[in-house]
Amino acid sequence: MGFEKHSGALAEASESLAARYRDQFPVTKELIYLNHAAVAPLCLPAVNAIKWLADDACEFGSLHYDKWLETYDGLRKAAARLINASPDEIAIVKNTSEGIATVAGGFEWKSGDRVIAFREEFPSNYYPWLRLEKKGVKLTWLSIYDTVEKIIAEIPGAKLLAISFVNYLSGFRVDLNTIGKACHENGCFFLVDAIQGMGAFPIDVEASHIDALAADGHKWMLASEGTGVLYIRRKWLDAIEPVEFGWTNPAKYADYSSRDMTLRPDAGRYECGTLSTPGCFGLRASLDFLLSVGIENIAASILERAEQLETG
Repeated sequence: MGFEKHSGALAEASESLAARYRDQFPVTKELIYLNHAAVAPLCLPAVNAIKWLADDACEFGSLHYDKWLETYDGLRKAAARLINASPDEIAIVKNTSEGIATVAGGFEWKSGDRVIAFREEFPSNYYPWLRLEKKGVKLTWLSIYDTVEKIIAEIPGAKLLAISFVNYLSGFRVDLNTIGKACHENGCFFLVDAIQGMGAFPIDVEASHIDALAADGHKWMLASEGTGVLYIRRKWLDAIEPVEFGWTNPAKYADYSSRDMTLRPDAGRYECGTLSTPGCFGLRASLDFLLSVGIENIAASILERAEQLETG
């Protein structure tokens, strides 16, 4: 991708950003932490939200359940803002793997359908597509280091293309806008594994024509493991069946005596059963924090430090 060059004024702004928010990351007192690509340290807003829930549940049980529901809704809204989506296109999931598997398992595949995937992907964005060979789906394996032109040349006739926004090994950041535009023009479903970039760099599902996106919250979104988000474009909801079915998939899930299996009208149809409430409290708080800082500001700060490492 190359590193973008920035002016001295931006460097000063970057330093100001770091100084302004350093106290929100207690890890910086003891460590220079460079492993967000694995598991990031929690930010204080996430910690405080999780602590509040723990204390409240200890003292009052589920008496304040309305706060839990408000947090689930707030998480969907914050995630939607982060990627320029609508809250009704956001499902809360356990992790990136569940999100990708929901799409891979929910489509009605036919023998001869073709999927474009990439050899260097993390297993969560590799195995779900490999398993489709049992259904007669043809796989076109490319390299993330292939030119955009080579990738685009393979898109005509494909049903789906799945790629990571940022590669987990190299940090290579792909051109989502160009690939997404080609997918859109050729009727190819565009799925993005966003875990290595969401929260660090801007993502716009409309500008990039992204049809589905999945990410867990424990990397650049600064929350805990086990709670993530799945975005599915509204027009695809009826084409992707829930892979798991529990008490919260149906529209009448609040009516425990109902046996009506009509699905929820939004992406909540992919939420199977009780959510991780502590995880939702933490992720909602961390996303609100990131949005208050501004993803563009965060991205500029990251690029400034990358430039410093590159130039010495």
